[in-house]
Parts: sequence; C-alpha cells; structure tokens
Amino acid sequence: MSYCASRLQTLRRVTTVVNVGSVAVGGSHPVRIQSMTTSDTQDIEATVRQSIALAEVGCEIVRITAPNVQAARCLRDIRSRFSAAGFGHVPLVADIHFLPQAAMEAVEHVEKVRVNPGNYADKKRFAVMEYSDADYDRELQRLHESFSPLVLRARELGRSLRIGTNHGSLSDRIMNRYGDTPLGMVESALEFLRIAESHGFRQMILSMKASNPKVMIQAYRLLVERMQKEGMAYPLHLGVTEAGDGEDGRIKSAIGIGSLLLDGLGDTIRVSLTEDSVYEIPVARALAAKTMSLWTSPTSSTPAHVQEEIDPFRYTRRTAAPMEIGTGITAGTEQPPRVLVRASPAQWPSLAKLGADTQAEGLIVSIAGASDLEALATSAGTVAVPPAALVLDLAPDLVASTVAPFAARARHPLVLLRRFAAGDAELGGFVELARTHRHTLAVATTAADLPALAPLLAPDAGIRFLVTLSEPAPDSGHAVGAYRALAAALRAAGLAPPLWIRNTARTAVKPDTSFLSRLLDAALLTGTLLCDGLGDVVSIETEPDPVRATQLAYNVLQGAGTRQSKTEFVACPSCGRTLFDLQTTTQRIRAKTGHLKGVKIAIMGCIVNGPGEMADADFGYVGGAPGKINLYVGKTCVQYNLPQNEADGRLIALIREHGKWVDPVEPAAAPVS
Repeated sequence: MSYCASRLQTLRRVTTVVNVGSVAVGGSHPVRIQSMTTSDTQDIEATVRQSIALAEVGCEIVRITAPNVQAARCLRDIRSRFSAAGFGHVPLVADIHFLPQAAMEAVEHVEKVRVNPGNYADKKRFAVMEYSDADYDRELQRLHESFSPLVLRARELGRSLRIGTNHGSLSDRIMNRYGDTPLGMVESALEFLRIAESHGFRQMILSMKASNPKVMIQAYRLLVERMQKEGMAYPLHLGVTEAGDGEDGRIKSAIGIGSLLLDGLGDTIRVSLTEDSVYEIPVARALAAKTMSLWTSPTSSTPAHVQEEIDPFRYTRRTAAPMEIGTGITAGTEQPPRVLVRASPAQWPSLAKLGADTQAEGLIVSIAGASDLEALATSAGTVAVPPAALVLDLAPDLVASTVAPFAARARHPLVLLRRFAAGDAELGGFVELARTHRHTLAVATTAADLPALAPLLAPDAGIRFLVTLSEPAPDSGHAVGAYRALAAALRAAGLAPPLWIRNTARTAVKPDTSFLSRLLDAALLTGTLLCDGLGDVVSIETEPDPVRATQLAYNVLQGAGTRQSKTEFVACPSCGRTLFDLQTTTQRIRAKTGHLKGVKIAIMGCIVNGPGEMADADFGYVGGAPGKINLYVGKTCVQYNLPQNEADGRLIALIREHGKWVDPVEPAAAPVS
C-alpha cells in the first residue's frame, strides 16, 4: 500500500522530528498525548488550573483556544503561571481559527500554534462559484501573504506549527474545486505546507480531523501518500473531532485513531470527548499503549503484502455472497453486519429469552464433545432458537460423525463453527454434514491454510458457509492484518463467503481486565475492518455479560458508520469558544431523542466547525451567541437565536416537521401481584 509500509503488521512510518518546546514529536519518540482546556481563555486562573489538572494526569501537550487577540494576549500570563507551578516542561499550543492577528500574538507566548487552513485567511460564505486557474492563483497568493508572517515569526522564535484541517471548515475555494472530500482536506493542508516550505520552515505537524471515522481515515491515508510523492515526512496528529461522549465517543475515537496507528501512522493523538478533558487522557494513553506494543521499525527486508480488493482511499464494502445463517437471517454485502453473542452453559436453558434480551441475531455455544451436545439438547428444550442463529463452536478435535446425530435432529438450521488447518481430513465430512442437513459451515482458518481448503468450498460444493480467522492469532503482526490477509486469500481463491470478525482473548492487544481495554480492542479490530469494508458478521466474545457484549457490538457498528441502531450524535468537546454547557446539553438532548433510530443530530458549541461537521447530520443544534441556539437542517440554518430554554422543544418540533420523529416506547408496567 502506498500510504503505509504494510497493512499486515505495524511498521511505523518514518517521520522527521518536530520539537514542541521540550517535547519531541515523531521519529522514534512515543505517541504523545494531547488535550485541550475548556475554560474561557481570558479567565487566566481557570485556564491555568485546567492546564495543571491535565498535566497531572499525563497530558504531554496542552492546547488552549485563542479566538481573538485579547485571548491570545492572556497566553503570556498563562504560560508564566503554568511554568511557575512546575510545568515549564509541558508545552502549550494556541488554537487559532479566524484571525491571523491572534496567531501573531499567540506565537510570542506559546511553543506551538495550530491554524485551521479552512478559515485562517478565508471567510466562509458557502458560496457556489467557479474559479478559473488565474482566480485560484490569486487566491493562493493572498493566502501566501496572510500566512507568511506567522511562518517567519515561528521560525525566528523556534516555535512549531500544526496545520490542522477540519472536514467541517474547508474554505469556499477548496469546496468549489475539490468538494467536501478527503482530497479537499488534503489539498487544503498542502497549500499551507508549501507556503511554509518556501520559507525554509519545516517544524510542522499535520492533522486531518473529521467526525466521520471513515472520512478521517481516508484523508490521513491520502495525505501520507501525497506527502511521500513530494518527499515530505511530517509527523501526524490524529483525532476524530466531535466524537461525542461516553462509550460512543470512546469507540468512534478508537476506530479512527487506532486504525491509523495499526498501519504505523500517527505521532501524537487527542481523544476528543464531550466530557471534562481529564477523562480524555486515560483513553488516549491506553490506546497508544496498545498500538505501540505492536510497533516494529521498517527494515531492509520487504514487508509482507497481499493483493486486496479494497481501495484504501475510498470506502467500498467487500463483495460477499448472501448466506443464510439462521431462520430469516442472511449475511452478505446487501445486508447490515449481523451480530452474534456467546452464551454460557448456564444460559442454555433460556436461550430464547437470551436472544430476545440481547437483541443479538445469533447465539454461540461452546461444544467440547458429545456430552455437551446432549446437554444442549436437553437444557435448551429445542435444538435451535428461531429467529436467532444458533452457532455450535466445536472443539478442534471434534469429528463430523460425533456431531451428525445432533445435526440430524435439529429442527432449524445450525451454524457449525470449527477450526480447519491445511490437511485436515475432517473438512470433507463437515461439508457433507452441512450439505445433507442444510446447515451452515463456519470455517475458521488462516490465509496460509485457505488455499488447501478452497477446493472443498468451491461454489459448486452446494453448501452454505462463511469464514473467520482461526485461533490463536498470528504471533507476528496483529489480528487486523490477519483478517486482511484472509480476505485477500478468499479473493485469490475465487471465494466470496461472508466474513465473520470475532473479538476473542487471542485477538486482543495488550489486554487487561478493564472494560475500557475490551472496548478499545473491539474498536481496533472490528471498527478498523468495518471501515476497510470488511465484515459481514461480528461478535464481541471478550465481554462476559451477553447483554453488554451485544450492546458493545452494535455501538462499534454505529461508530464505524455501518449499521445504525439508535440516534447518532455528533458532539464537539468543550473549549473556550463554547457558548453553552456541552456536557449537560448533550446528555439532555440524548435523553429526549436517543430512541430515534437512523437519525443523526449534531450538537456544536460554536459556529467554527458546526455547519461543515454537520455535513451528513440530519439536524444541528449550534451555539450562535451566549444563551442563544441556532437550529439547522443539514447545513442550512432554519431558526436563529432561539433562547436555550426553548431550543430543545423547537428541535423536537423540527424533527417532527421533517417526518423523522417517533414517540418513545414506554416500558411495560410491572404486573400487579
């Protein structure tokens, strides 16, 4: 792949080192952890207090908004007091959007300045117009004149810069030539990068943030490819902007950031949550630790590559033939990814209830031998649990003749899951068993073993089957790479069955006992593959509670944008520009609208990224002025300056007006004894 050394193992991208004060970013240095204060920057005491709190929990670089010159001037005292408190080694970054004058003031006081190329020298009017080449060149010259003073002063003072592109705030110039696309994001950054290089300035870090992990991933990949063609090796700051709060925000951030880290891209990260900033740090540190544990340095040997079906710069789903895996449940390209959950032996007597309680589409039970098959038949009462699929996870030494009596008695189709290596004579027996009784065979194998198994799985074999990765996970590389290789091997063999992504103890990366660790592993494996277009069936088998396991699986599917099971929220993290309390507002709106399956609502604290990040949102709730809310439908503002105490009701009315409101289902009343 042109954007990374290998997609099968994590070979870290070689970058130049950029010094942010005393903190070195890139090269062989570890992933650096960042966050941002949420206070009004002109409240110097509060901003220093928040900066200290962040540094004390492990934040290595602290960012502070400077929306105007007055706020930028406050950075001098903030830097001084922060250093006096014993944190002179922790660099500060000024976050600049609209005002070059604020950037010129900020660069005097802090170690790095972040500029947004979409609005640093442009006023967004969302105007549709044609740019001739001459018009475009004049725009670039104006940009050169606006940005050059900051570059020259940063070079003189030994500061660094971040060229921080946001999907939500591309300039009209970029939007009209490239559209609201990853390519437009990349070109926006390269315009600024070339200006800086023309002055011999190279202390720069780049970012490509979006609220949609797929867009964010594609933009970073494309940026690296373009930089490599131009001989550039700048470090990357990774982040999913407006990720939201709670489990959803953590999952979405881990999918976007983690997928790139697994490909060896990324030198500093921020997990953006609509929560107090200190809660971002443990998530970022855990994510960095997991992915860094897989890093190896590129060597002179040729990295492993396979011929894949996917285009890394444009999302397309892998082609998978439709396959019935349960009564009324089909997996394949035209279907949403299906969710399976593991049931313990103690839960076998109530499998039907478990399927209803979890809302999983299939239940997995472990079978070590004939006695387990008999116990399942006895305790379950029925051999299958329609409409859910029933998956028998068969021990690797089980033979087809042992399973055959149970399979023959089954009143509904089963999924027979077993590990098969090259040379396993039992594959033929299980193929015949599946064909005879119309069951589905789930073949657990590896890319290396698949070619030897393929002849018995040819399309004319007359069986239903799907494929998953066998355990244990490969000793080298990681499970994401192993699944990518398996998908490529299926393509090479001319097979297109559904692919089942299983999260198990053996696919986990640097696991521990915490729920956060299990959540990150699910996002890293399942989320990354889903954003690649791989995965037709998923299961989270590391979470012991089947209800939580199913919920986590659906949340990962939602975070990856492949299946919506509830309202999707795009909510920005708080910062000094925020015009209302984002945390309480997000929680309040979620409580009122969270039942609206298939509806996407953006909750934005200010206008900086609002309209753009709401590009694929149905409705927007945006701070327009202190205490005032603007409501959007898509990118169009339809109601201005509503008092906040009226805005929630007006939002619901707007959703009703557009035919997307359904009343929440009231919980059933408890029976009267």
